Amino acid sequence: MRALLLSLACALSMHGADAVTPGKLIVEPPTLINLGFHWYIDGDANRNATVDVRYRQKGETAWREGLPLMRAGGERVYRLELYVDYTVPDVFAGSILDLEPGAEYEARFEMKDPDGVNGNAVETVTVRTRPEPKAAEGGRVLHVYPPSWRGEKIEPAFTGLKSAYYASGRGDWAVVTERKVQPGDVILVHAGLYKSDRLNYSDPLGLPFDGTYVLTAKGTPEKPIVIRAAGDGEVIFDGDGNHRLFDVMAADYHIFEGLTIRNTDVAFHAGTKDVTGSKGLTVRNCRFEDIGIGVTTQYAGSRDFYIVDNVMIGRDDRYRLLGWFTPGIYGINQLKSYYGVKVYGSGHVIAHNYIAYFHDGVTVCTHGAPEKEEELLATSIDIYNNDIHLMADDFVETDGGVYNIRVMRNRGVNAAQCGLSAQPVFGGPAYFIRNVVYHIPTGCALKFNVKPSGVVLYHNTIIAENSNGSLYSNGHFRNNLFLGPDKPERGIFRFSVATAYSTYNYNGYRPNPKSREQFYWRGPRPGVLRDYEEPPRFEAFRTLADFTRATGHEKNGVEVDFDIFEGVRPPAADAPGAVYHAKDLDFRLRPGSKAVDAGVRLPNVNDGFSGRAPDLGAIEAGQRPPLYGPRTAIKRPGD
Repeated sequence: MRALLLSLACALSMHGADAVTPGKLIVEPPTLINLGFHWYIDGDANRNATVDVRYRQKGETAWREGLPLMRAGGERVYRLELYVDYTVPDVFAGSILDLEPGAEYEARFEMKDPDGVNGNAVETVTVRTRPEPKAAEGGRVLHVYPPSWRGEKIEPAFTGLKSAYYASGRGDWAVVTERKVQPGDVILVHAGLYKSDRLNYSDPLGLPFDGTYVLTAKGTPEKPIVIRAAGDGEVIFDGDGNHRLFDVMAADYHIFEGLTIRNTDVAFHAGTKDVTGSKGLTVRNCRFEDIGIGVTTQYAGSRDFYIVDNVMIGRDDRYRLLGWFTPGIYGINQLKSYYGVKVYGSGHVIAHNYIAYFHDGVTVCTHGAPEKEEELLATSIDIYNNDIHLMADDFVETDGGVYNIRVMRNRGVNAAQCGLSAQPVFGGPAYFIRNVVYHIPTGCALKFNVKPSGVVLYHNTIIAENSNGSLYSNGHFRNNLFLGPDKPERGIFRFSVATAYSTYNYNGYRPNPKSREQFYWRGPRPGVLRDYEEPPRFEAFRTLADFTRATGHEKNGVEVDFDIFEGVRPPAADAPGAVYHAKDLDFRLRPGSKAVDAGVRLPNVNDGFSGRAPDLGAIEAGQRPPLYGPRTAIKRPGD
């Protein structure tokens, strides 16, 4: 009898551990077109709980289906030599995508578990997406002119930006603030060259020695401080080779618009880790030339940046693809320019920029293990519709992100080291959706290093092998295309998976005719849920069918070739330093090709598909490709 009672007690205990208990639902800072959520839980030891998502715009009656929230928890993200060792908490996380800016939405989440739900299984919240930042009505208009201006001036008129912003003097009086700019003010900067004579003690722009605009005023979301080109000709802020041109890490809710910024190491410094950082920075329709860094914040409390429709031109070689890591293959590229945009914090939007000739394009700061405070987590960061050309390292890095990092509809051509990076992600999901990647001669299409957890790849077109064999956790791949350039003895894909619940299906691969083996698998040992012990070698498979029989993955995967595209040829395998141009590549699918109708439905991702089923890759057949880069006409290399 005692044994029976003990057995029943153990069974009840195990059932209790398998049942799920909902905790706190976190609504992350909204962006203009996306909403992010994470919902903490206890229990669900057998990981069979789910969360269904429905949403509708306020005033609508019908609910729309969203992607289910992703289950995370227990995954270990670590790099011991850097003292990073983090275990992902038990949580469901995910996003509602491609909404209207400035609109109110209802979101409904229903938690389900065959073992039972202890507590409130349904949560409904109302959230408003952010509107596009704009100037307030009724604010003062201040007019700024360069020292060389000889025409008539509109009052109130100021010589140089600093005079309008602070009314500061020259020399030792340059830091005296007698009349600070006010929330809601619009500073109109008139045409001309703004280049400080920074080695002149009495510099007429008030920037002696360092030539840096240190701006510290506080706008508000409703009343931002606007610094805008007046529209009477090009406005050029020239740093004269200084280190920082605009230091705005203590300035909140500023809008910079229509300016040309050149000849400086750091155009906008907006935050330093563990010190301070700005909120609500907007940089829109600006042109950056001869710079080392475009916009950067590494402060966890920075939030709600809006970096859009800019052209960012770095200092790296324009005619050869040079890497920084692999000597003897491309040549070594020294760090002349670092990155276009790097952010940390939450609610940031980096979209529709053209970025060329840097080390990295757009990155999340490799910050280390997440901060303890909820409001300091790197969450809800959007990187979409950027056009990225010729990077010495990577196109897009989600490194350091925690929940709901969304990388969507970007195009990257020529990266010397890797394409899309998660080094690491601390829980996810880090969504990579409908990105186009072309020419990664290392074969490192995906840099999933430092045991990242929660990588979700849907509908990407990647013209490079994935030969990176580092372990990652909780990965989910659907409707992607992977085609390589026939590098001898390099297979098309390495699966290096630490979790038994990672999933791969409905993807397309091009076998390399110059390689004896195509697919490489390293997964958890039988019966092990999470396995970070790295075995000495991969299992190798010659065909997709062989891989599927051995692993159970890709039951609906297909083998494809370059004839699926309207106009894409493989990069030359024997010319790793070659430079290709997006205008010469047509990634649309040919009607009737093997990639058409070969995918699976993903709610809120491919609802508008045509035909019997969604297509593979970034661009649905018959639909217009996304607009990559600025929404105004610009000249790109190769045009």
